[in-house]
Amino acid sequence: MECGGKAFFWLVSLLLSSLVWFITVQISNKNSAAQQRGLLIFGVVLSVLLQETFRYGYYRLLKKANEGLLALSQEDTMPISMRQLAYVSGLGFGFMSGAFSVVNILSDSLGPGTIGIHGDSQHYFISSAFMTLAIILLHMFWGVVFFESCERQRWWALGAVVISHLVVSCLVGEHHMK
Repeated sequence: MECGGKAFFWLVSLLLSSLVWFITVQISNKNSAAQQRGLLIFGVVLSVLLQETFRYGYYRLLKKANEGLLALSQEDTMPISMRQLAYVSGLGFGFMSGAFSVVNILSDSLGPGTIGIHGDSQHYFISSAFMTLAIILLHMFWGVVFFESCERQRWWALGAVVISHLVVSCLVGEHHMK
């Protein structure tokens, strides 16, 4: 249930960022390569910021739910800690991100050309699989650090999560633009 909840939050953030990006592309000059590149960068940054906003919203939702369950419980502590919730939350976020990444890679394999011809890397699919795995693990890491920094009110660590997420997303986006 937890993993699915976070996946839903990630999908809503993706939907909102896609909607904003679609509208901006429609009203932009489609013949300007520089403007289209700028819009792609804008879309990546907007997507990351919305994902992190939804991560915070999900943290607040889980925190309130934990407090409510603790008030109803006979125990002094919750059976599931915020650290465990953060891990599972990050895993859900990562799995959904990885699923979308793999779908895009698989669509490349359907054609019209074949990857690996005309000087392209023969290891495209295996390197893409490893990259997807790395992104899933990063989302787990970011989820744990994000929740822990919110719990301890270490805002610099929260900023580090957002900045590292932005850097990784921009680097991956830059790689795909070439």
